Amino acid sequence: MSDKRRIAENAGRRAEAKAAWWLRLHGWRILDQRVKTPRGEVDLVARRGRIVAFIEVKARKTEAALGDAIDEYRLRRVAAAASILAPRYAQNGEDIRIDVMLLAPWRLPYHLPNVWHGG
Repeated sequence: MSDKRRIAENAGRRAEAKAAWWLRLHGWRILDQRVKTPRGEVDLVARRGRIVAFIEVKARKTEAALGDAIDEYRLRRVAAAASILAPRYAQNGEDIRIDVMLLAPWRLPYHLPNVWHGG
């Protein structure tokens, strides 16, 4: 693995840890992290009450850059992975959704719930 890739990988892991911390503070239970499927990867799987969220985490160096952090292609891959994973994590009729967590230095995380509607 190249140094640049290793740095990006470590930054991604730190962002996911911060997002998980934030979610726990807001009543979520983290069910899993970095779950890979043949159709894509889900950064975090979390539950609160009867909701199971498949969460994409994106970190950028500036708050301004967060606007370009997520796009339809990335959300489509998370949704595809979530469709494979849903039976594993939502076995009792829970509502499932796709959320995004955006992180930038010196800013509280932005939690964007239910961002995918099957577009």
